[in-house]
Amino acid sequence: MLTKEEMILEQYKLYSEQKENFTSRNFVTNRFYLVSFVALILLTIYTGGIVFIKLIPASLLFSAIGGLVCILWWMNIDSYNLLIKVKYQKVLEEMENYLPIKSYTLERDAILECKKNKKAFLFSDMQKTLAIVGLIFFFALFVCDAIPLVYKICFLN
Repeated sequence: MLTKEEMILEQYKLYSEQKENFTSRNFVTNRFYLVSFVALILLTIYTGGIVFIKLIPASLLFSAIGGLVCILWWMNIDSYNLLIKVKYQKVLEEMENYLPIKSYTLERDAILECKKNKKAFLFSDMQKTLAIVGLIFFFALFVCDAIPLVYKICFLN
């Protein structure tokens, strides 16, 4: 039979593993968004001369989809960060109250200190920056393709 301390330690280990698995799924999801992002950039650039339905440039369609992917990517990053902070951080911190060393809390505090002193630029920060830059890129391409299309529809028909 496990003592109370051993049971808490086992629960802590299990929850820590679940957190790591959750983080791994986050990386897989972000890889999907990154590959989609790069593919849509290439499609947008290299299909500019192709026209769908005798009117809509392929680059207009792909830039709209690219903008949507960037928005979804940003939202996904935010939701994963929130879940990690609230669900796992709070639970692990509470469990650490019953352990002799609060390793997760110490690690989190060290990361926050580095961020506060501008010594750390976390991976999620880089992903968010890339999503914003991508959204601006796709929006600019969309506008560049949409203006001639609107002009053609309004003034040449």
